[in-house]
Amino acid sequence: MKIGLLHSLLRKDEKYLMDEFAKIKGVELVLIDDREITFNLGKDKFDVDVLIERCINHSRALHGLKLFEAAGIKCVNSYNVATICGDKLLTSVALAENNVSQPEVRVAFTEESALKAIEEMGYPVVLKPAVGSWGRLLSKINDKDAAEAILEHKTVLGSYHHSIFYIQKYVEKKGKDIRSFVVGDKCIAAIYRTSPHWITNTARGGVATNCPVTEELNDISVRAAQAVGGGIVAIDVFETEQCLMVNEVNYTMEYKNSITTTGVNIPQKMAEYILQVAEGK
Repeated sequence: MKIGLLHSLLRKDEKYLMDEFAKIKGVELVLIDDREITFNLGKDKFDVDVLIERCINHSRALHGLKLFEAAGIKCVNSYNVATICGDKLLTSVALAENNVSQPEVRVAFTEESALKAIEEMGYPVVLKPAVGSWGRLLSKINDKDAAEAILEHKTVLGSYHHSIFYIQKYVEKKGKDIRSFVVGDKCIAAIYRTSPHWITNTARGGVATNCPVTEELNDISVRAAQAVGGGIVAIDVFETEQCLMVNEVNYTMEYKNSITTTGVNIPQKMAEYILQVAEGK
């Protein structure tokens, strides 16, 4: 069996996954560098049974998946999953349609309507680009002066992605949130991410510790994964006094700092699942 690995730089995450496939007899891993590959639409034939997407760049991941699937290759994750997870607005719609708890979200297309939505929601709120990762370009807005300034800056200086105002009600998470890892139909592990800053992403300095996978956490994590199409995803979860809430769903999940923290061999679970997909199970 041949497993294709579509990658950019080979980070620790990819190397851990490569090590797991190297342990499996009868499996050949084919490395496909997204900086070198070209496509010939309608004529492409790839000699792999399944493709794992591990690109750093969202656009390369999204279009690469579409082109591989067009050539008849099964992909993990699929193009549809990447499309939904790569856009916070589409993710929020999918969660809402499947009754998965999330913070209040409003969307506006102009400065004026965005300010009106923020005022109606009440401060503080968080303004996010619909497409983005690693906790970048997030703005916590505490008052009207800040709202007016940030909305104007996004309008004047922003790209196409910043012309849509995705506004989320701020959730007081007391310095920590949860990142859970879902493979197939099970939440296999989870970590707390703790930081004195309101942004707790480990890419922004958040500290990871083990988080027990309770029945409630498994339920909301799996339902969130199923809402976006399933596969291998990481879920960002807020703990509130009322319930758990899903903040975001990530389709090219990073896990290198969570293996030792959780005691779970995450790349091994991923490899096992990918083989099941290749075998049609």
